[in-house]
Amino acid sequence: MPRISDRQRIAQDIRDKIASGEYGSGAKLPSLREMSAHYGVSAEPVRSALLILQAEGLVEGHQGKGVYVTGTRPATD
Repeated sequence: MPRISDRQRIAQDIRDKIASGEYGSGAKLPSLREMSAHYGVSAEPVRSALLILQAEGLVEGHQGKGVYVTGTRPATD
C-alpha cells in the first residue's frame, strides 16, 4: 500500500472536518503554527495542504487574517 504524503493526509483530515461540520462555513482554521504542532510536521506540508484545499474551493486565505472555510462543502461518499 503506498504511503500517503503528509500534505495529502492533512488535506483529507481538513476535508473530513469540513464535511462533518466541525469546521463550518466561514469558520477560521487554526493557525499554521497550531496545525504544524497538531499534525507533527513542519509548516511546509500544512501550507501545501491548504493550497490543495484552496484550489478545490474549500478554503480561502486572507493575508494577515487567516484561512477560512468557504460556503462550499465537499461531497460525502
